[in-house]
Amino acid sequence: MRTTASYDLFPDARSERALARARWLAREGRMRDAQAAYDELLASKPELKACWAEYFELLRAAGRKEEALQLADRARATFGETGFSFTLRGAALAELGRYQDALAELERAVEVDPDLALVWHELGYVAYKLGDKNRALLALDRAFALEPHTDTLKLRGQVLRDAGRYQAAEVAFEGAAQAAEHAEQRADAEREIAVTQRYGSYAPRRPEDLSAAERWFADTGAIVLASTAGPVAPSDETLVATFAEVAAKSDWQFGQVILLGAEFSAYNVLAELLGAPLVTPALVDPTACPLVVALRPLPADRTWTGLVATLQREGSGLAFTIEHPAESTLAVTTDVIGVLTDGGTRRSRAPNPAQALSEAQHPGALLAGRRLRPN
Repeated sequence: MRTTASYDLFPDARSERALARARWLAREGRMRDAQAAYDELLASKPELKACWAEYFELLRAAGRKEEALQLADRARATFGETGFSFTLRGAALAELGRYQDALAELERAVEVDPDLALVWHELGYVAYKLGDKNRALLALDRAFALEPHTDTLKLRGQVLRDAGRYQAAEVAFEGAAQAAEHAEQRADAEREIAVTQRYGSYAPRRPEDLSAAERWFADTGAIVLASTAGPVAPSDETLVATFAEVAAKSDWQFGQVILLGAEFSAYNVLAELLGAPLVTPALVDPTACPLVVALRPLPADRTWTGLVATLQREGSGLAFTIEHPAESTLAVTTDVIGVLTDGGTRRSRAPNPAQALSEAQHPGALLAGRRLRPN
């Protein structure tokens, strides 16, 4: 499917102008209003395939999978057994994880309309999810030949990256960035380039061969200290000592340490090991290269988010949390993490200072370019 960012907001064609309001609402994140606008448009112009496709993508992006399938069934009732309706239903089934059923629908779509680029794009996605990377690449190449599109290049890059073909993946993402028509597309492609370059630092190993901590660094740029197998989960004291070791070997020097949330004796030990005074958030001084420390990230805490934003804006200091939930890689703001957790339970991992030191020097790390010594 195509995201709303794939279209011009105010195109000239009459049918495209009719979609402008729904697209604007979708881009503004007004889900209910956008849905109502698409429903209203379908009631008056049921033949408008772009409306069906965009409405479907709106539901899919919001995780409303059953509603997406219902919309696909409505499209079939409108258009009959066409390549377009088969494609919508195949895409909906894929979102529900019913990949074999999705594949069957998409193969029917290919039989009916082999020149529809959209079906080849979705077929490439389903083949990728089924683990058939060769078929996925062939389908995506066909889709791109029929209709060159940024989204197809992006998906091709993801398939190549998962296969361990990092240089080819980077070329695909660079092509997606160059072909982007909107800032959202370009920024997304540039993020994928950075992710691919981090994965490439582990070559010739493929993503599936990496540890969870290595994949975390590749996906987010955040360093995980406890990255090797261990019999028991590391303690706060062990993680603090490991951070201090990596800081010393990296020549990081902090002028102040700011503690947020619950306090533990290990935090006082950290300040002693670093030779930096403990201060309150109100006394943060970016020129002193501050270290912000918490037990876990506090995204709902304005003090935490404000301090992290200050570090990023000033390009000085870093944020360190003892643990971080492994289920969330989105909007990661912690530069260094002690240990990943599963459902609140720390993974049984032992610290690996050597790996952390290597990742800290990678140009794609979150802390890359940060000043890590006081002025």
